[in-house]
Amino acid sequence: MGVRADVVAYDSEGKLALVVEAMDKLGTNSEWAAKMRCNMLVNGYPSARFFLLALPDHFYLWKDKPSRNIEKPTYDIDPFALLRPYLEKADIRPEKLSRAGFELLVASWLNELSQFGERSEALKKNDHNKWLFESGLLDALKQGRIVSEAA
Repeated sequence: MGVRADVVAYDSEGKLALVVEAMDKLGTNSEWAAKMRCNMLVNGYPSARFFLLALPDHFYLWKDKPSRNIEKPTYDIDPFALLRPYLEKADIRPEKLSRAGFELLVASWLNELSQFGERSEALKKNDHNKWLFESGLLDALKQGRIVSEAA
């Protein structure tokens, strides 16, 4: 049996579109993320069109790079604006979340994107979300299914 991802997303046709590793580590950079991703893939982590290393202070996203080489992420995103509504509802700061709690938060955000993202005018108007459209991730998630290990 291979290594299981924290969260996976299947597209509307049931194909694996996104693999997510959610960690509670802070203070990383893209070089660290590239090495971490490479190590995960070498050790049997599933491969998909998109790979997201989700941390409370960085979302590192790779697109169309399923190789096991050390490659910097395609996108390095500050996730605070994306996760703020969820954090405010729970009345918690990101650094206070457990790893399982953070994983559920990321899975909730992805689930909302898969079901309602394209219809959200606020999403389209916010420049901070440009990467979702630019990368094709939003299209890949549209009407898909999100599965979380923590759930």
